[in-house]
Amino acid sequence: MRETPMIDAPGKPAEATFGAAPPAPTTGVPAATDDVVVLLDDDGAAIGTCPRAEVHTHDTPLHRAFSSYLLDDAGRLLLTRRALTKVAWPGVWTNTCCGHPRPDEPTQDAVSRRVREELGLDVTQLRVVLPSYRYRAVDASGIVEHEICPVLVGRIDPAQLEPHPDEVCEWAWVAWPDAVHLARRTPALLSPWAAEQIVLLAEQLGENGLSTLALPHDETAHEHTQHEEHEPLEEKDLA
Repeated sequence: MRETPMIDAPGKPAEATFGAAPPAPTTGVPAATDDVVVLLDDDGAAIGTCPRAEVHTHDTPLHRAFSSYLLDDAGRLLLTRRALTKVAWPGVWTNTCCGHPRPDEPTQDAVSRRVREELGLDVTQLRVVLPSYRYRAVDASGIVEHEICPVLVGRIDPAQLEPHPDEVCEWAWVAWPDAVHLARRTPALLSPWAAEQIVLLAEQLGENGLSTLALPHDETAHEHTQHEEHEPLEEKDLA
C-alpha cells in the first residue's frame, strides 16, 4: 500500500488518501465485556441481550446493529480497515463505522457514540437512508454476522480524525464514485455488508447521490464535487 498524507485539503481533487492508526490511547473504546447487544426475533422484536464479547460466534443470533457512511465537505467517503485483532473480519476494509445500539438507545445516538469512541469524530447531518437492511455473512474463520442493520449517512470533519487502533488499523478517503466502482467490480476487497450496502445506496440515490447528501447546501460545492477530475481508486490500493 502506498504511503500518502492522511488527509488532503478540502479543495484538492478527490483522489484516495491513506493513513494508519497510531499507538493505542489510554481512553476511548470500551472493552467488549462492558457492553451488550440487543437480541432480536425473526420479526425484529427485542427478545433479550448478550455481552458484546460473546455474541459473535459460529452461530451468532440475530441482533440489532447499524452501519454508517460518513463523508467530508468535499464528498469523500471515509473507509476503514478493521483492526487485525477484531474477532470478525480482521484486517478487512469496510464502511466508516459499524456498531450496536444498546438497550433503549436510539440508533442515531448509538452512531454518534460509537463514531466518537472509534474515530474521535463528531457526526453532523446524520440521517437513515436504508432503514431495513438485514444480512447474514460468514467470515473465513467461520465467525458469523447476523444483523438487522439500518444504514446511516452523515458528515464529519477530517481534522478531528483520531482512530482507535483496537478498532481501525488503516483508513482511506475515497471519492464516492470510486467506492461504488470498487463494490461492483471487486466486492471481495470489502466486508460483505459494505459491498452490498454501497451498491444499494448507489441504486437508491444515484452514482453521486451519497456525496451530495453529505455536502453543505451550496451550489458551488455541489458543482465542484460533481465535475472535478480525479484519479480513480485502484483495487490494488486496498489489496
